[in-house]
Amino acid sequence: MAGASDRFSGAQRAAVVMMALGEQFTADMFKRMDQDDIRRVGVAMSNMDQVNPEIIDSLLREFLDKLKSEIGPMIGGDATARRALQLALGEEGARSLLAELDRAKEPVPFERIKYVDSKTLAGFIRSEHPQTIAVILAHLPKNKAAEVIREFPENLQYEVVSRLSNLDVIPPGIVEEIDSVLQREILSTEGLEAKQLGGVEAVAELLNNCDKATEEHIFSRLEEDDPDLAEQIRQLMFVFEDLVSIDDRGIRTLLKEVRNEDLTLALKTSTDQLKTKILGNVSERAAAMIQEDLEVMGPVRLSEVEAAQQKIIQVARRLEKEGKIVIGGKGGEDALV
Repeated sequence: MAGASDRFSGAQRAAVVMMALGEQFTADMFKRMDQDDIRRVGVAMSNMDQVNPEIIDSLLREFLDKLKSEIGPMIGGDATARRALQLALGEEGARSLLAELDRAKEPVPFERIKYVDSKTLAGFIRSEHPQTIAVILAHLPKNKAAEVIREFPENLQYEVVSRLSNLDVIPPGIVEEIDSVLQREILSTEGLEAKQLGGVEAVAELLNNCDKATEEHIFSRLEEDDPDLAEQIRQLMFVFEDLVSIDDRGIRTLLKEVRNEDLTLALKTSTDQLKTKILGNVSERAAAMIQEDLEVMGPVRLSEVEAAQQKIIQVARRLEKEGKIVIGGKGGEDALV
């Protein structure tokens, strides 16, 4: 097929390549060409009918090969990126983007811990002081932190959650020291700048990702030791039964993104009030099918039901962040009734 493309003149080759790369590319190229070249390529384009796709492919490959040979190796790096941004946007316009570049180069704390098996990680850090464990867990994704805390003895679970609730800004030196120990003994991690961590919101999200037994045990201890803190956390948590606080319009929005299998399984242990709420926002036929499925459903593991409920909770929380629905935590003032 290369032989067929050899019959094309230089102007025709340019015309094929430019048209293949689109109108915007062609317009940009015409701006950089002199009048004679524009005329020759324009005439070639006008006189062209259909070109075999294999010839187009051959000419594009030829164009890329020639481009590579003439450009040579590209020189990048931080200095090149900075100069390019400053030339394109000016000093003032480039300032925020350059700041983002600097932040992107900063090492992420405890980054590689995320890939350590949760049971292994729990076994490694469980002998640390609860405050140290709280700092480590505060840097992990909430579902990972929940998996780790599940592996701790009950007393340690309470101690860690209690301290995590009161974490605020962590001085860089403390985090770097913890990080350094982990670097030597279990991972290869980097340093960290001070940042807002922990607090009751972090604990609420962590407990949302725990299984029911772990959540209930931690709350029983919290309520004994600090009932006000326990109530603050409860109000920030969102559990499956809190779906009843969403208005009908929000429920319908939510159900559009939930699989029927997950919904049916999740309703297995729900209250009659929530079932009525859900079934009242689907068609009569769909409601009848769900009711029938629930009636004929045999015994299922509680963990499977909780997993299905957790999927729906995650969808609800995402929709709330997107501003599509409004939900209220258990007992929260923002609950819809």
